[in-house]
This record gives sequence, structure tokens and C-alpha cells, in this order.
Amino acid sequence: MLRFIIKRLFQGVAVLFLVVVIISSIIYLAPVEPERLTFGQRYDESTLEIKKKELGLDRSLFIQLMFYLRDVSPISVHESSAASQARYKYLKIIPLGSKALVIKKPYLRESFQSGRSVSAMILEKLPQTAILALVAILLGLFIGVILGIVSALNHNNWFDNSAVFTSVIGISIPSYVSAMILALIFAYYFKWFEVSGSLYGLDDFGDKKIFWKNLVLPALALGIRPIAIITQLTRSAMLDVLGQDYIRTAKAKGLSYYKVLFKHALRNALNPVLTAASGWFAALLAGAFFVENVFDYNGLGQLTVDALLSYDIPLVLGAVLLTACIFVVLNILVDILYAVLDPRIRVG
Repeated sequence: MLRFIIKRLFQGVAVLFLVVVIISSIIYLAPVEPERLTFGQRYDESTLEIKKKELGLDRSLFIQLMFYLRDVSPISVHESSAASQARYKYLKIIPLGSKALVIKKPYLRESFQSGRSVSAMILEKLPQTAILALVAILLGLFIGVILGIVSALNHNNWFDNSAVFTSVIGISIPSYVSAMILALIFAYYFKWFEVSGSLYGLDDFGDKKIFWKNLVLPALALGIRPIAIITQLTRSAMLDVLGQDYIRTAKAKGLSYYKVLFKHALRNALNPVLTAASGWFAALLAGAFFVENVFDYNGLGQLTVDALLSYDIPLVLGAVLLTACIFVVLNILVDILYAVLDPRIRVG
């Protein structure tokens, strides 16, 4: 198991490296001059050149990429100076003359537009989007697994056919369309919820407060597609498992109906469901900006959209790199859980 985890970690690092290289190349080669977007309507060419040099955009793509990889890498070589120590906050491992091999936190640089730390900006917005995605995927797992089990146990009757038909509709409708429909019905017509509102805000006395009500419609809009997919996956996996020989053997031994269903059948049917849930959770974190835009939910998605519109390269790269890290970590965790949930799987 340890060898497997180490191997998967190295594969994850390779994936992150490719993500940085590909996304950086696309962004830096685009016919846009980010330094111009940092100014208003008035600027001159000399000021523009100074700003370009300050942002490091005067170097070649290869040099910019190497410097960015050095900054985001937890182990790298840096100058042994007070200025470098203040910027990267590193711990020296091996002195190398005027430089040193150091260990540090990944440095995502500062935003071109605001000048703030990209790490601080992402961490400020991440909790709202993480809570939204977590509630949506838990909603999808809870409702989807129950519907899938009931559909499999009532194969080809009216409930099964209705669940399959409804899940196909749920998969077909994009999340932002579901968001607009929910906003129209429950916010505009019934006025049970507000369309505009973040999870965190200030109450009438100016104190910071969590408005859980603002989470309901965005989480439901994001959760509709996972519910539909998990329903179909659970139904399909349960139908396959219930026809296996070991299930018939368990029944022949006189085990109770619920013990056969939940301990033997459901446990072994959860692998595809786990895969879908892990992928969807990461996708919800990355793609929630459509729903966040509809409900004015000020999270990571909205921050990324604003960064793309203003061509804020460090902020875009930081958000993309974070999303890739989440995908990699979740995939490794799911692979480990496979061996725990399914005794037939042995990881070497």
C-alpha cells in the first residue's frame, strides 16, 4: 500500500507540472497585454515598460515558466538574502554559496490588479465554495444512493422507470439553467429565498454572520446533476452486484435481507459511486462559478471569473493549480478507499 501511495503521489506531481506548463503557455501566449489592464485610461509607453518589467513579463515564456515553477515548488533554490527570505519565508536546507536549497510553502505571487497575495485571496473565498460544493455532493450522495437502491430493488416497475427518466432529465440540464429555474420559481414567484446573497455577511448590528438560507438554492442547483448521475450509477452497480454468486451464497447461508443488501451488495457497489462523487466534488469546486454568478454567491468561482476578465495571470494560475491539486488528492484518496471498501481489490 505504501509503494502504491508513493507511486500515485509522483504521478500527481507530474500531472500538476503538466497543468502549470500547459495553462501558463496558453495564458502567456494569448494576444493580451496584462500590464495595460493594470492602468486606467491614461498611461505612457515608458510607464508601461516599467510595469511590464516589474511584473516579469519582459522575459521569454520559458524563463517566466521556470521562475513560476520555482515559486510554486515546495523545494527549490533561492537567493540567500533578507529580501528573498521575506518574500518566500523559506527554511534553508543546504547552503549553495550566495544561494541555498530551501523548503517553503508554494508561493503563488501577488495579484496584478490588487497587489494582494494570491494565496490570501484564494483562501478568503475558498471556504464559501468548498461548503457549497460539499453540501451539493452530500445532497447528491444521500438522495442519489437511496434512489439508486430503491430503483434496483424495484427493477422495471413504475418507480424504477420514473427514477431513470427523471435522472436523464437531471443529467441533461446544465447547472446554470437549473440555477435560473430555481431562482425564478423560489426567489421570484414564491419569494422564499433571495437570489443575491453570499454565505458570509453582516447582520443588522454589523457583526459577521453565516446566512445558511443563501446556501439552499445554489447547493440544490449544483446538486441536481450529481443526484441524477449517482442514482443511475448506484442502480446499475446494485443490479450487477445482486446477480453475483456471492450474493446468492449469502442468501443461501440464511443471512438477513438487510445484512445481504447493505453489508455485501451495497458495499461492493460503491466503487463507481465513489469515483463519480470524488470527480464531481472537484468539478463542483472548479465549475461552481456559473451558479455563483446566478446567485451572486461571492466564492472562488466568481473570483476566478473576475481574474479571467481582467487577465490577472497569477490569480488565474493559482485558482487552476488549486483545482488540479484537489483533483489529484481526491483521486488518490478514492484509490485507497477502493481497497478498504472492496475486499476483492488488493493494492500492491
